[in-house]
Amino acid sequence: MAEKPVIEFPVDDYPIKVIGAAGDEFLSHIAEIVRSHDDGFAPDKVVSQPSSKGNYVSLRLSIRATSEAQLKALHGELMAHPLVKLVL
Repeated sequence: MAEKPVIEFPVDDYPIKVIGAAGDEFLSHIAEIVRSHDDGFAPDKVVSQPSSKGNYVSLRLSIRATSEAQLKALHGELMAHPLVKLVL
C-alpha cells in the first residue's frame, strides 16, 4: 500500500522562514530567489524581525508550493546563498 503524501499540493500559503545576516540587500536577494520558484510571490507581504543585537534578521514569507521538488530546489538555492544562515 502506497504511503499518502505528507503535504497535498498545491498549497497556497506555504510558510517559510529565512534567517540571515542583517543588511539592506538581504530581503531583495531572498525575494529574487523565491520569485524564481514562485512567480506570484509578493515581497511586500514578508515579515522581517531583527535579532536582539541586530546582526541577523528573520524573514517570514509564504509561497504557493506546487511540489516537493519545488520546495527542495528552493531550500537548496536559499541555503547556497552566502547571507543565509538557516531556512525553516
